[in-house]
Amino acid sequence: MVQTPSTTYSSSSPSSPSSPSSSTGAAPPPSGAARAPRKRAVPVWAVLLTACAGQFLVVLDVSVVNTALPSMRSDLGMSAVGLQWVVNAYSIAFAGFMLLGGRAGDLFGRKRMFLVGLGLFTAASLGGGLAQAEWQLLAARAVQGLGAAVLAPSTLTILTSAVPEGPARARAIGVWSAVGAGGGAAGGLVGGVLTDLLSWRWVLLINVPVGALVIVAGIAWLTESKADRTRRLDVPGAVLVTAGLATLAYGIVQTEEKGWTAAATLVPLAAGLALLAVFLVVESRTKAPLMPLKLFKVRTVSAANAAMFVCGGGMFAMWMFMTLYTQNVLGYSPLKAGLALMPSSLTVVLGSMLAPRLMPVLGPKNVSVLGIVVASAGFGWQSTMTVDGAYVTAILLPGLVMMFGAGLATTPLASLATSGARPGDAGLVSGLVNTSRTMGGALGLAVLSTVAAAQMHGSTSPQALTDGYAMAFRTSAFILLAGVVVLLVWMPGRRNRGQDSG
Repeated sequence: MVQTPSTTYSSSSPSSPSSPSSSTGAAPPPSGAARAPRKRAVPVWAVLLTACAGQFLVVLDVSVVNTALPSMRSDLGMSAVGLQWVVNAYSIAFAGFMLLGGRAGDLFGRKRMFLVGLGLFTAASLGGGLAQAEWQLLAARAVQGLGAAVLAPSTLTILTSAVPEGPARARAIGVWSAVGAGGGAAGGLVGGVLTDLLSWRWVLLINVPVGALVIVAGIAWLTESKADRTRRLDVPGAVLVTAGLATLAYGIVQTEEKGWTAAATLVPLAAGLALLAVFLVVESRTKAPLMPLKLFKVRTVSAANAAMFVCGGGMFAMWMFMTLYTQNVLGYSPLKAGLALMPSSLTVVLGSMLAPRLMPVLGPKNVSVLGIVVASAGFGWQSTMTVDGAYVTAILLPGLVMMFGAGLATTPLASLATSGARPGDAGLVSGLVNTSRTMGGALGLAVLSTVAAAQMHGSTSPQALTDGYAMAFRTSAFILLAGVVVLLVWMPGRRNRGQDSG
């Protein structure tokens, strides 16, 4: 297990110079002089614990609703498409406003945005847990995603500010990645337990006391830091990218019922692409862009984010399809389904913790490629599922392989994506990492749901459901192999890593 660095994090701003009077042997101030308040040193483990707790909540809520979807549908009378939007309303708002959240942290303070985002996330969780209609639940999930987008970039930036660059930071990022990956993996178990023992509402309501506790820890343990007070927020850019992504995902979902040539499909697809194109034009011309396109001239940043996008598209839907397979085909209860997927959550953490040890030996690029290849093999194995599949061969073993590979790939990709950033862009680049993965995941979920539905041919028999889920996993395996190609072709090797811009 990775050990938390034992150094301490000063409560003063990183940009503040150290006071000479703090050094050993300095003369005390004159008796009449005002004494400066003593600066409290906060252990790094406290900062790491708080930042990782925020990241855990954000990632947990991507997947925690999966095991509760059948119960939500029964209680609120939701449609199959509505169930998909329970996941995607959160994911799209999360991805679309992530860049704005990262820049807001740079401008207004990482601690402040951590607390604001967590407060918004917690309040929306309360609203979702009390929802009495489908639209109320979907609206609450969207607001949750907005809060998560403000919160998430600050978690990584706070962590990297607390730990100096080098092996200690790599280990800290490994812990952060493992916690994030574990949050996504543990969602099935947490959702199953809460749904079975209480109700589906508690998969959202549980965030209220936990969120309040993390807010208190953030106030007590985190210190404020800013990068730039002169730049402005690019709100139009955030609205354009979020609207474009949501419209594009809606168009993809429409193909399931209307087909690819229907106006109901083509119009939102074209509108979504147009909005994203306008977003790029706005970003290239505004003085304070949400996503400075010049960042993508750094090959490590652009290649790592492209790989994150592709791999997110392949991996994100795994938990939804696995919980649907266990409950709708194998007849598991929500609790049993969550327990069945629990071992996978352990291997994703294992992979995330092992990656920092392999990176100095093999290099981040090679570790990423290895992890994605392993994950792809696991997805291919999962696609052999059957109607009467045994737990060990149909769920346990392929799940272990899938998630070990996913964990192994996450840490080096995050490290590569942030390695070329200037200090002033730290929050923005951290936001890009999460945005790329989540945006790819949201579009991937829409695509894979459509692929699965096409394979089912409108039938809800166990065999048809199994065939649809299997096709989704098979498609995911090929998407992940495309991510390997992106890394091999685009990502520079170790020798030219320092000359990768341009």
